[in-house]
Amino acid sequence: MEIIGMEANAYEKSIRELNQFLDRIDRLLESTSPKAIGEWIDNQEACLILNVSLRTLQNLRDTGQIAYTQLERKVYYKREDIQKYIDKHCVKR
Repeated sequence: MEIIGMEANAYEKSIRELNQFLDRIDRLLESTSPKAIGEWIDNQEACLILNVSLRTLQNLRDTGQIAYTQLERKVYYKREDIQKYIDKHCVKR
C-alpha cells in the first residue's frame, strides 16, 4: 500500500469540489425522477391500455391519431396522449 501526503488546503479544496460535484449529480437525479420517466409507456403497455393489437397501434400512429416519440427502434407514448385519445373516442350513452 502506498501513502500519499497532501497539504491540508489542497485536501480541503478537493473535498469541497467533490461535494459540489455530488450536489450536481443529486440535482440531475431529481430532475429525472421516476415520476418524470414514468409518464412514458411503450408499445406493449399502450396496447394493453387501449386493448388493441400492435398493428392497430401502428395505424393510429400512421394516421396521426396518437402522438409518439421514437428513440432508435423503440416507440414511446405519453400517458396523457393515450388518455386524450381514450377521452376523445369514448362513446357516452
